[in-house]
Amino acid sequence: MNETLPSRSPGETDGPPTRPDKRRSRADSTPADGGTDGERRSAKPRDALFDNAKYLAIVLVAVGHAWEPLRSESRTVTALYTLVYAFHMPAFIIISGYFSRGFDWSPAKIRRLVTGVAVPYVVFEVAYTFFTRWSDSEPDRSISLLDPLYLTWFLAALFIWRMTTPIWQTLRQPLPVALTIAALATLAPSIGKDLDLHRTLQFLPYFVLGLSLKKEHFETVRRREVRVLAVPVFAMALAVAYWAVTRMDYAWFFHNSSAEDLGSPAWHGPLMTLAVFGCSAVLVACFVALVPRRRTWFTALGAGTLYGYLLHGFFIQAANHWHWSRNDWFHTPLGGITVTAIAAVVVTALCTAPVRKAFRVALEPKMEWAFRQQAPAPVAASAPVRKPVPEPAGASRRSS
Repeated sequence: MNETLPSRSPGETDGPPTRPDKRRSRADSTPADGGTDGERRSAKPRDALFDNAKYLAIVLVAVGHAWEPLRSESRTVTALYTLVYAFHMPAFIIISGYFSRGFDWSPAKIRRLVTGVAVPYVVFEVAYTFFTRWSDSEPDRSISLLDPLYLTWFLAALFIWRMTTPIWQTLRQPLPVALTIAALATLAPSIGKDLDLHRTLQFLPYFVLGLSLKKEHFETVRRREVRVLAVPVFAMALAVAYWAVTRMDYAWFFHNSSAEDLGSPAWHGPLMTLAVFGCSAVLVACFVALVPRRRTWFTALGAGTLYGYLLHGFFIQAANHWHWSRNDWFHTPLGGITVTAIAAVVVTALCTAPVRKAFRVALEPKMEWAFRQQAPAPVAASAPVRKPVPEPAGASRRSS
């Protein structure tokens, strides 16, 4: 991408109790974190709000990538691009954090983290390297698992975030600590590209915020007055983004560079960290407020957002290789709308059940051969029940 609470299980939902629907597909029974950890056995119903939010966020990710070649020709596109980048990945990361609250260092959770995050990272890092040798005309590009290529940074970051989850859950004030780390990262241009640590550290507060959220926080932003207020807030944010096109570097929302790398004094980094976090948090709240709570035609697609995220990059890279943006028609309003629609349709198709079935071996491998079989927990033997000894006849009368 050129810039996607203790004691609760990742599969637990926060919607009102509902009767399980036996007709639901296998995809509808997957955890609400997008299936990134391969947990497919949860018997609890999914909350449509989170699946809807993840689907809409991943559509915005794909649309944002499609808009990239059009930015230089249109101030409006650049403003929309800035607005989308201000909240789409933060929303995805906050939801990922919310459904990582039950993560611990138990063998079962580590196994799911390896098969659902680490293995897909390796697979797609290699796949993107070979693909971009052609698309970017760099036949000698080397494979480096320490330098995430294109979209794979999110998997590397998610692995680190989840591994550190128990640490954040032991702190009294985890969010201020995470914000401090993110602010310090903007002061360190020497961090380098290893595991894209700039993104990992600067996006960390959003993940920690998700870990700190509870059901009532989402219920609060779902209130009618918040939903009504979210519309003018987004309109105002778009107006500010349009004004800021010539006055601010939107690369601050990418969270992948230090202040000095962006041509700003070092002290701008901590200030922009707090400002951008506050802006993004408000927009994410407005986004969640406007997301439908009921089940819709795209709710089931929310279970496949990681597929859409990782796979749509191949289409973006191929399209850029063929220089589609050199056609002047795509820089017209109708052309921009067409590009937006194509990106939305492509990423939607990549979230569907047939695509997930075809690529499950890469994104959710079982790999039972690689792990030790966990012995079932021993069942404590219950104490033998003593049968009452019958009293001899007349004993009650003698005792009285």
